[in-house]
Amino acid sequence: MKNNKIKTSGLVLMIISTIFGFANTTVAYEQMGYASIIWYVLAAVFFLLPSSLMFAEYGSTFKDAHGGIYSWLAGSIGEKWAFIGTFIWLSSWIIWMTSTASKVWIPFSTTLFGGDRTQSWQFMGLNSNQVIGILAILWILVITWFAGRGMDSIARIASIGGIFSIALNVIFAVASLTILYLNGGHMAQPIHGLSSFVQSPNAQFQSPVALVSFIVYAVFAYAGTESMGGVTDNMDKPEKTFPRGLVISALIITLGYSLTIFLWGISTNWQKILGNDQVNLGNITYVLMNNLGYSLGEGLNLSAAGSAFLGTLFARFAGLGMFLGYLGSFFVLVYSPLKSFIMGSNPHFWPKRMTKLNKQGMPAFAMWVQAAVVVVIIFFVSFGGSSAQQFYVILTNMGNISTSFPYLFLIGAFPFFKRRQDLDRPFEIFTNRRLTDTIVGVVLFVLVAGIGFTALAPILDHDYMTAFWTIIGPIFFGFVAWAFLQYQTWRSNRAHKLVEKPSEN
Repeated sequence: MKNNKIKTSGLVLMIISTIFGFANTTVAYEQMGYASIIWYVLAAVFFLLPSSLMFAEYGSTFKDAHGGIYSWLAGSIGEKWAFIGTFIWLSSWIIWMTSTASKVWIPFSTTLFGGDRTQSWQFMGLNSNQVIGILAILWILVITWFAGRGMDSIARIASIGGIFSIALNVIFAVASLTILYLNGGHMAQPIHGLSSFVQSPNAQFQSPVALVSFIVYAVFAYAGTESMGGVTDNMDKPEKTFPRGLVISALIITLGYSLTIFLWGISTNWQKILGNDQVNLGNITYVLMNNLGYSLGEGLNLSAAGSAFLGTLFARFAGLGMFLGYLGSFFVLVYSPLKSFIMGSNPHFWPKRMTKLNKQGMPAFAMWVQAAVVVVIIFFVSFGGSSAQQFYVILTNMGNISTSFPYLFLIGAFPFFKRRQDLDRPFEIFTNRRLTDTIVGVVLFVLVAGIGFTALAPILDHDYMTAFWTIIGPIFFGFVAWAFLQYQTWRSNRAHKLVEKPSEN
C-alpha cells in the first residue's frame, strides 16, 4: 500500500515555504542594512531554535490532536487560557489580513505601471491612504464572499504565485552574483569593518530602544513553525519527523535570511536608494527589485533607457508574483485559521451560528463576523490621518506585534506541559527541569523585550498614533476573548439552573 504520509524532506519544504519570506529580507535591509543580519541570527538562536524544539515536543506528544496550538495549550494550561491564547493567535491573522489588504495594492500598481503609484491615488477628495483603505475593504468583502462559497479554484490559480516566488529568489541570487562579478567584486553598500554589521544606516534605528525593538521584525520573519502542529497526524513517524524537520528547516532559513540580506548590499547603496520619502515598508521590495534590474543593466553596459527597462521588468515580475501570492494566501487564510480554531476548540464556548458550516463546509457566518472586524480596523487606520510612511509603519508594527504576542502563551505554557506526568512523550529534548525553565525564561525575555521596545519606541518619539495601533491588537483581542468566555460561562450556568429548577420542584 502506498504511503502518502509527510516525510522529513517534505516537511522541511513545507516549513521553508511557510516561513521564509522574500519581502522580510527587503524590510530588514531597509530598517537596519547589514546590521539586521546579527539580529536575525540572535533571533534564531534565542527564539527560533528553542521554540521549534518546544513545538516539536508539543507536536509529537499531541500528534493525534486536530486542534493545533489550541490542543497544545489546552493540554498544558487548561481550556480557558487555551481559548484566550488561541484567540489572540487568530487575531494575528486578522491583523495580517488588515495589513496585507492595504499593502496588496502596491504590487498591483507595480505590475500595471512598473512602479508604486499608490501614493498618488486620489478619488473624490480622498487622499491616497483613504483610497487604499476603501480598496482594502472591498478586497476583504469580495474574497470573503467567494471563499464562503467554496470557490477554491481561484486559490489554485493563485498558487501560481508560489512558482513566481521561487523564480524571484533564483533571479535575485543570479542577478546579484552577476553584478558582483561585473563590478569586480565591489559592493554598492561598502563594508567598513565590523561596524557595518552592528550599526544601522537608518537614523530611526540608532537608539538602543529602536535597536532592541528590531527583534520583533526578526521574530515575525521566523513566525509560522507552530502552524505545522496541525498536520502532525499526517506525518510519517511524527515523533521523529517533526523535530528533525523543524531543526533542519530552522538552520536553512536562518542561513537563507542572512545570505539574502547580505546580497542586497551588492546592488543597493542604502543612502542613495533608500534614504528618501518615496520609499516605505509597503513598496520596499519593488524599489529594491527595480534597482537590482537597473544595476544589472549598468553592469552589462546597457544604455540608461535599457537599464531602466530592465529595472521596470524586474519590478513588474516581483509585483505580479507577490500579488498572486497574496491572492492565494487570502483565499486560504480568510477561513483556515478561523475554521481550525472554531472546530478544534470546545464547541460549548461558541454560539451555534459561529460553529455552523454551510453546504461548502465553510463557517460562513464566522467568516463574515471576521470580515466586519477587519473592515472596521482598516477604516480607522486608513482614515486616521497619517503619512504614507507612517501608515505602512503602523501596518507593519501591528502585524509584527500581533504575530509575536501568541508566542508568550505557547512558550509560557511549556513548563506546565513538562510537569504533566500522564503524557506519552515520543520525543524529548528538554529533560532537565531547571535548564528548561531557564531556556523558557530567556525566550520569554527576548519576546517581551522585543514587544515592549517596539511599543515604547514610538511613545518616546511622541508618535502616539503609531504607538496606539502598534499595541492595541493583542490587548483588545485578549480582552474580547476574556469577556466572550465570561459571557458564555454566564449563559451556560444560567441555562443549567433553568433546567435544574423543574426537577427541584
